[in-house]
Amino acid sequence: MVKGERFWKSQRGQSLVELALTLPVIVLILFGILEFGRISYSYIVITHAAREGARAGAVGKSDAEIIATIRENAPLPNADTNLHITKLEPSESARTSGLPLTVEVAYDVQLVTPLFDKLLPNPFTLKSRVTMRIE
Repeated sequence: MVKGERFWKSQRGQSLVELALTLPVIVLILFGILEFGRISYSYIVITHAAREGARAGAVGKSDAEIIATIRENAPLPNADTNLHITKLEPSESARTSGLPLTVEVAYDVQLVTPLFDKLLPNPFTLKSRVTMRIE
């Protein structure tokens, strides 16, 4: 028997142990990327919806039309229950040309990764506020 041969035979399960140690970390990183992507996508969508709603209000639309525009431009899962228009100022009767119109939209993102819902608040609330001058 060659001197180094015994050394290599004793390391048969090394790669299996390395996989067992690194696989949970790799899976955690992968799911973190997926959750971050879902949150980023939702934030981009509600920012776009708030911008479209503010634009509709800036050109003279009513509150009901602004809310309909926001909901139409927010194709998110469970948007009917998790999407909230938290601020719409000034009121429809007080809007005059030159005043700023503020629209704030909030959306509750449900986290699906079991570990992250323990670390972060679940649902994770996103808010976007847009202000435009009324024409």
